[in-house]
Amino acid sequence: MRLRRRPWIADAILEFKDFVFLKDAFEPATLKGKWSELFPTKAPLYVELGTGKGRFINQAALKHPEINFLGIELQQDIIYYAAQKTAAANLKNVRFAVFDINSIEDLFAAGEVKRFYINFCDPWPKKRHAKRRLTHISFLEKYRKLLSPDGELFFKTDNRPLFDFSLEQFAEAGCKIKAVTYDLHAEGCLREDFMTEYEEKFSGFGEKINRCEVTFP
Repeated sequence: MRLRRRPWIADAILEFKDFVFLKDAFEPATLKGKWSELFPTKAPLYVELGTGKGRFINQAALKHPEINFLGIELQQDIIYYAAQKTAAANLKNVRFAVFDINSIEDLFAAGEVKRFYINFCDPWPKKRHAKRRLTHISFLEKYRKLLSPDGELFFKTDNRPLFDFSLEQFAEAGCKIKAVTYDLHAEGCLREDFMTEYEEKFSGFGEKINRCEVTFP
């Protein structure tokens, strides 16, 4: 998700500095292995990779106060809108980091994350860009190191070629795949789940949503 840059956000986002870690304002090494100390309550850590405007993570956090949630997004201007939602709902179990997912191993210690969410990531459709997809096996091996032994990854996309590619990558990485659906919103398929802004819009247009859950034996 990309937005036209809004210079005023650089100052406005400072209102949320208590729970938003801004780019160039923190050293990943100082947080690695210490995320449980950055929430009021010690709890399992769920991480959304590419949190967008924050609808998904804030809904999930509201429903599950017993879980700590971290949203990672490269663009500070987008994080601002996610942080607004968190503040409005007075959620204490949500944090955000402006960070490049390519360097995710610098942000977490081994076994520190209980669950990763990847929701509607950039499909990078050109074959030569396959390694940039967040479900490429090179990323999966990073997630494997950072997840707890019973950790998992939940993946959603409306892009069928990306979904098929991802299922192949999961299998190649030796992952266990379950709860696979090619039409999440069809009758009988929708489980407890929370929609992103993108998902609500395009599922309303009739786009089919693909989803699966993955574990790393």
